[in-house]
Amino acid sequence: MLKIPGYEGGPLVRGDAYLDDPLFWPVHLGSCLREEDAQRAAFGADWDAAMELYRTLSAEHEWPVFSVPLRSGHTIYVVYRNFVDEWGVDYLIHQPAWSEAETLAVDDGHFMGPGMAWPELLAAARQSASEGIGDADARLLLLFPTLGDVQLPDDAAAALTPALAALTLIEEPAEVARMLLENQGQWAPARWRSAGGVWINDGGHSYRNPSNTFALPEGRLLEISRALHGGS
Repeated sequence: MLKIPGYEGGPLVRGDAYLDDPLFWPVHLGSCLREEDAQRAAFGADWDAAMELYRTLSAEHEWPVFSVPLRSGHTIYVVYRNFVDEWGVDYLIHQPAWSEAETLAVDDGHFMGPGMAWPELLAAARQSASEGIGDADARLLLLFPTLGDVQLPDDAAAALTPALAALTLIEEPAEVARMLLENQGQWAPARWRSAGGVWINDGGHSYRNPSNTFALPEGRLLEISRALHGGS
């Protein structure tokens, strides 16, 4: 059974096999596809099959985990947390020297985030890895729900579209990419800035906003910023 230091929950199992199912991706991105038009464009005629897959992913007896290693030695864990009536997806980051993992974002009815700015999302996705999930497209879509960035570049959709085209059966990936970027996570898009090498934001629900009483300590914020951007 898998273990994540400091993370208490149910039976963690590797979820890598789900990544080969084209329906997994619109299910995983579901909280960013809130409008009816977006859901229709992403799921098409596969809505019933997608809901069946969601029920499998949310089963209490197995909590799928996806590991996204970074060059720094940190690992981002995407965990389908399947407590009864408390389903959600936790985005955690851990480094072997830490006693426990830290939470970047929580995608559920009591959401917490954002966890990443757009440049960090791209940088984390493009870091190569010999273990865990190494495919850049899969890493990008897995981590996308942590995004909350009001200052997206003009070519953001052009970066997201190829991943959707490669991994899904979505007929109009460019249109779905636009919708995803328009919605982003459940939180309002935040403004990010670098303060002494620490990337912080102004989000009221973010662990990476030092103004929040629940924010991560400054040292952790600095280390996470370096790790996501590809530093050691």
